[in-house]
Amino acid sequence: VTTVHAFYTVLIGDNMVGAGCNTLRAASARTFTCRASRRHCAPVVAKVDLQGGPRVIRGKCYVTKDNIDTDQIIPAEYLTLVPSKPDEYEKLGSYALIGLPDDLYPTRYIEVDSMKTEYPIIVGGNNFGCGSSREHAPVALGAAGAKVCVSQSYARIFFRNCVSTGELYPVETDLRLCDELETGDEVEVDMEKDVLTVLSSGKTYSLKALGDAGPVIDAGGIFNYARASGMIKAAK
Repeated sequence: VTTVHAFYTVLIGDNMVGAGCNTLRAASARTFTCRASRRHCAPVVAKVDLQGGPRVIRGKCYVTKDNIDTDQIIPAEYLTLVPSKPDEYEKLGSYALIGLPDDLYPTRYIEVDSMKTEYPIIVGGNNFGCGSSREHAPVALGAAGAKVCVSQSYARIFFRNCVSTGELYPVETDLRLCDELETGDEVEVDMEKDVLTVLSSGKTYSLKALGDAGPVIDAGGIFNYARASGMIKAAK
């Protein structure tokens, strides 16, 4: 556990600010340069099920704005649900983004009486995931069927929780895509080429690279990654 904590502190560390990937890449370059050579050969076995393929996700996007906080992602009343229990994990997902105000978001992220979303891609503005440090937030999004979030910036702890749980790829961009796209637009997020494409028009937008956060999410989270890389013993 001490080894994993040291790895976690350096890789996802306490000094990381909103532009999480930049700090993450810098920390990784200093301490884990050996990981770069593995990045393109590691099979994708994330909780985000890409069926062993590259990090390319297609589907409808759900567009949010600035300062989407964790109370909007998963309100506190649902935190009694235990994600390690499969039925409660699914139930948690059914409440993802239920805290968004109806007047600003008339389209629900998950339809009433549904357990899964039809929007695997979330688009945000600045400071996505701000508020309390609840790990349930990325877990709820992952359980709902979200695979990737593309935002201008993330709250530090939310970004860290996305990586540590392996539930969701948190991709950053310098562009304000939340003003360019609309909920329901079909897009492709290519995390290999770092580009988002609007499928109806072919218009493309540049994204920031995931850096060494990618392999951790590919592995299904920090502990799976640590086991796979030999940092801790695999469970027998």
